[in-house]
Amino acid sequence: MRRVFALFLALLASLSGQSAPVPQHKPLVLTHVTVIDATGAPAKADMTIVITGNHISAIGKDVTPPQDAQVIDASGKFLIPGLWDMHIHWYDKNSLTLFTANGVTGVRIMFGMPVHLQWRRDFEAGKLAGPRMVVASPIVDGPKPVWPGSIAVATDAEGRKAVDNIKKDGYDFVKVYSLLPRDAYFGIADEAKRQGITFAGHVPTSVSSAEASDAGQKSIEHLTGVLLSCSSREDEFRAQIAEEIARNGTGAASGISRRQTKQAAESFSDKKAAALYARFIKNGTWQCPTLTVLHSMAYLDDRNLTNDARLKYMPPYLRRSWDPTTDFRFRNMTPGDYANAKATFLKSLEVVGGMRRAGVSIIAGTDTLNPYCFPGFSLHDELALLVRAGLTPLEALQSATRNAATFMGKLNSLGTIEPGKIADLVLLDANPLDDIGNTKRINAVVMDGRLLDRKALDHMLNQAEASANASR
Repeated sequence: MRRVFALFLALLASLSGQSAPVPQHKPLVLTHVTVIDATGAPAKADMTIVITGNHISAIGKDVTPPQDAQVIDASGKFLIPGLWDMHIHWYDKNSLTLFTANGVTGVRIMFGMPVHLQWRRDFEAGKLAGPRMVVASPIVDGPKPVWPGSIAVATDAEGRKAVDNIKKDGYDFVKVYSLLPRDAYFGIADEAKRQGITFAGHVPTSVSSAEASDAGQKSIEHLTGVLLSCSSREDEFRAQIAEEIARNGTGAASGISRRQTKQAAESFSDKKAAALYARFIKNGTWQCPTLTVLHSMAYLDDRNLTNDARLKYMPPYLRRSWDPTTDFRFRNMTPGDYANAKATFLKSLEVVGGMRRAGVSIIAGTDTLNPYCFPGFSLHDELALLVRAGLTPLEALQSATRNAATFMGKLNSLGTIEPGKIADLVLLDANPLDDIGNTKRINAVVMDGRLLDRKALDHMLNQAEASANASR
């Protein structure tokens, strides 16, 4: 994976990308549609939606379409807000439309680079087709980072300087990572608060998830640190981690943390979990569980996963990188390791369900770019896994719509279907409240007010497949 990531960096400059679709000049009207507006209100049948420019201008049963409008009879169909994948890594400009073709109209990029800021400018100028983007900083990690291209920091002062530079460079938030030393992490947290920029990401092994919540980390990705903080043996495990860090540095702590995961799951304390979830709620700490990647990493030994038909949309070099025998994270995994990973995944489902019942706020993300996490497609897998974890279909849908917009501070313009909001919409052939899998049954997408019918979406998929097959 390290090798492929470096290859992505080298390819960025040469990728030409997709041109934006032609703007919609006439008003667009959908008639006789059932609207699932994601506000929490019941579905509304036989509605008319008027889109003028890139905004929803009217919704109702008795709305008269403008005379010059393009009218679409949506009888028997269901309209939901555009979906957001709130945790992706992606560097191939030519395949950004895989997100759009799957109804994913927005993404949160979790390892930002200058090219992502340029892509966002191009999208806003109407020069680039693809999703809206919220862009993290480059990963801020410890003095020996996990990934190339990260910002390495070792001290409080270096953490503060990183925050200052990140804000000046125009990134939306600071992405923190696993190997940060405690002093550097808390320096980042304090400086981010002082400068009015949020921070999110992994909970470093040197910090507990409760401490991260108290420090103001806005979202915790992949449930990092949560199982450990819910363990009745947490103090014992943390003493082991602190001893390992003192002896061998923060890099060594990741290994011991992995070894403790199974034991933490087995010593799960409902009492500790309830206290932790209450802390998350009090502090406004969101969870982005990325169950898709937790599942794929636990099931890399399963041929049903590795023979996925969606591989045809992925370039050969990426397909090869998903071979667990070549990835430094998985190449030494034993059958026992995979069995433990599967058990931990199942416990993670229980944890997500428990957090939701307690009232912890959840956003949907996939960790796309990691093995068998497909751009656009896997967001639908994530919604299904959230339902499997115990969310209702509406709650799962809201995790990728209303919740995502709320998290980003964009609920005034995105996330629900209401007059005055930007027209990012997905038209479905079946009701997702009956079966969340129906979010895959996409009839059309409205992206920034522009209609992309099934033919246009299929063209995007075909172009992505052709581009993947042409890649070397």
